[in-house]
Parts: sequence; structure tokens; C-alpha cells
Amino acid sequence: MTSTTETLPSGLGICTTIPDIFYLPELVFGGLVWILVACTLVDPINPQGWVMFVSVFCFTMTFIWMCMFAFGVHRNSGGWATADFAYHGIAAFFYLSASVVLAKVTLDKKNGALFDYRLDISAVVFSYVATLLYFIHTIFSAMRWKSF
Repeated sequence: MTSTTETLPSGLGICTTIPDIFYLPELVFGGLVWILVACTLVDPINPQGWVMFVSVFCFTMTFIWMCMFAFGVHRNSGGWATADFAYHGIAAFFYLSASVVLAKVTLDKKNGALFDYRLDISAVVFSYVATLLYFIHTIFSAMRWKSF
């Protein structure tokens, strides 16, 4: 029986390997959530503040994480595969909690201004898409981590 071990990609390899191919869609949809929530009236402040924190934190960390992988900082270490799995699991959980909060706030604002309501609906949809992307990335990162 032949043993296969995974390698962590670097350079442009992050654009062609699973789960790393999900970095760019995570950035796009996370950035859209950030922009859409920032464009609306942030009321109530606390739940919307959590959504803003999650979107900004995950956007920033995903960008840094993607750059670290692109520059080969990981040096193909198994610890980085574990950290990749852990980060994306935490990000998926954060986005799920933010998506639920955002959906609740949006439902509560249903009778408000139609323009803001449409922006909020868009933010909810993109937030759930980002959640799904981070969750899929977590699953594939777990499979890669198990093969190290």
C-alpha cells in the first residue's frame, strides 16, 4: 500500500488547489457583507457591530492567511495544516452567528425604508454564502490535515 502525504501549496498553487481555491470567493463575499452592512443604518448597534466585526476580522485574516500561503511561509509544515483547519472552522462559526443575527435584525427592520431593507437582504444572502464557503473550506482543510 502506498502512502500519500499532502503538501501545502504556495505561490499561484493556492489558486488551483482545493481548499485554497476558496480564498478569493471568501474575500469577495466577505467584502460584500462588510460593504453592504456599512452602507445601511446600523441600528441596533450591538448586533450589527458583531456582524461588522466578523466581516472585517475574517476579511483581514483571510487576506493575511492567503498571503502567508502564497509566499510559502508555511514551509509545508503539518502545524500549518492544523492552523488552517482551525482558522476556517472558527471563521465559519463566526459567520454563521453573524448571519443569524443579521437575518434577525433584517426581519425586525422589514417595515423600514425599502432601500435599506434591500441592502440588508443582500447582506444576509452574502453572509450565508460566506458562511457556506468557510464551512466547505473547513471540511476540505480537515481532509488535508488528516492526510498530513
